[in-house]
Amino acid sequence: MTSSILSWVWSEWFWLPENVTWADLEHPPPGVEFPRAGHLVHAVPLAFGVLLLRLLFERLIARPCAQILHIQAEVSRRPQKNGVLEKVYASRTSPDDKQLAGLSKQLDWDVRKIQRWFRLRRNRDKPSVLKKFSESMWRFTFYLCIFSYAIRYLWVSPWMWNTKECWYNYPLQPISPGQWNYYIAELAFYSSLMLSQFTDVKRKDFNIMLVHHFATITLITLSYCTNMLRAGTLVMCAHDAADIFLEAAKLANYAKCQKLCDTLFIVFSVVFFITRLVIYPFWIVHSVLIESWEIVGPYRCWWLMNGLLLVLQVLHVIWFYLIARIAIKALFKGKVTKDDRSDIESSSEEEEEEEADAAACRSSIGTANGCSKS
Repeated sequence: MTSSILSWVWSEWFWLPENVTWADLEHPPPGVEFPRAGHLVHAVPLAFGVLLLRLLFERLIARPCAQILHIQAEVSRRPQKNGVLEKVYASRTSPDDKQLAGLSKQLDWDVRKIQRWFRLRRNRDKPSVLKKFSESMWRFTFYLCIFSYAIRYLWVSPWMWNTKECWYNYPLQPISPGQWNYYIAELAFYSSLMLSQFTDVKRKDFNIMLVHHFATITLITLSYCTNMLRAGTLVMCAHDAADIFLEAAKLANYAKCQKLCDTLFIVFSVVFFITRLVIYPFWIVHSVLIESWEIVGPYRCWWLMNGLLLVLQVLHVIWFYLIARIAIKALFKGKVTKDDRSDIESSSEEEEEEEADAAACRSSIGTANGCSKS
């Protein structure tokens, strides 16, 4: 029964071009290695290794750097102990007017006093700037290292300069050590993010990011199993470039270097535009859509992959509009809004509007990073 289901899910009719079978990929010529699903098992222990490396990095490198920048873990005020309010808080952290009126009558407290209690209670649950700084520094370091490795590896790869090389003799293309290392590193990293999300800073888009990490892992896995590695490495590299500057802007924001934060965010906006609105559609998507049609010809999975890439391009345009709004504010008003996707309470309508823009923008960027790994 299980074998029948697996054979249906991994049907050669859908995933592979005509006249190519899974047996062709499982039995390469002597001295040649093709990607196989079993290779991805190595990413599981490596993901736990990444988690351990992250803990050591945050403790031994990120926290000392934060101390140098005078970033400390804040100690927020503790609200007055109250069992009734704690019970309400467990189900709803921001009660509405009707609930506030009922609690005021039940406890004989002024409504403003109850609102202040909930505000203090929410502040107790907010992650410290030190924790957010450590997380961003880890991601910044990873993106910088993995992008540097990808450029070094792709620079000497023929398909970096001639994208038609992605499709000659596809899918019977040998896997190189550089492709293997890049794919396994990305897969292990996003697997570790999915595991650590339950202990990381809890943000408003928790469920969206959980789906995003799952989609990333799925798409990396599928592209590896179907040996679409050459195009896949180009897609991942193009999407990793902008993340370096986004995380750097966050670090500058946490360190209260506002001008540097604004500058880095503008650089991030420019890099995002170049990589995702120029290189991605006119170089990578053009190759997957046009050149693969000419060389390999369309097949069932071809329509799926191109559909996902085109949908992603539409999202890139929408996300860049959100990014541009924040970048323009940074350029002309001299400020990028505060933390990404966090529950920061604004004191004015203008700040609330800017927080909403930042939350939507950076949440979308986070989703794009993963869902685009095809």
